[in-house]
Amino acid sequence: QVQLLESGGGSVQAEGSLSLYCTASGYTSGRYCMGWFRQSPGKQREGVASVDRSGRVMYGDSVKGRFTISQDNAKTTLILQMNSLKPEDTAMYYCAASSIGAYCYTDQAGRYGGYAYWGRGTQVTVSS
Repeated sequence: QVQLLESGGGSVQAEGSLSLYCTASGYTSGRYCMGWFRQSPGKQREGVASVDRSGRVMYGDSVKGRFTISQDNAKTTLILQMNSLKPEDTAMYYCAASSIGAYCYTDQAGRYGGYAYWGRGTQVTVSS
């Protein structure tokens, strides 16, 4: 059973920085997608940043140039470095991953698909 565990959320003032971490367990072998998503009250969940099975990185337009996604060498920990945070970045942030070999995508508009496994989320609050 695949499990995703997020950590690193918290509260910060505008222009501050936070790092989010997601550790995946339960995979045997093979390649899969991982990504960060967020949802704020009254809004749909949107893709923030992702790494596909080929290692290709995608960022949503709203975070491009401010957020950086990376993985550890074992590809089991996903990291989101968030700089120059804005109040509109306030949301619950979720880590998600696909099944091994599955097709998955995120795009610059925040749309996504193919993510089968989700963490419980970690709250990020940015005050002005």
